Amino acid sequence: MKKQVGKKMKQCYFCVNKDKQIDYKDNETLRRFTSSYMKIQPRRRSGLCALHQRKVSRAIKQARIAGLLAFVPK
Repeated sequence: MKKQVGKKMKQCYFCVNKDKQIDYKDNETLRRFTSSYMKIQPRRRSGLCALHQRKVSRAIKQARIAGLLAFVPK
């Protein structure tokens, strides 16, 4: 494969911001990683590393069950 010149790789949001923790009660942060249809964004779109993508997915699912995030848009 050819390397793309001039494009920077996305940095993982949680690796860059070490002070931010993934918590299912933090709606604003979790909403950042969902689409307008309330689907969990894939890694290539969100820019998260594999570890944090798994944690964010689990937190979004917990928030949905707890009623903090919607399963579908209004």
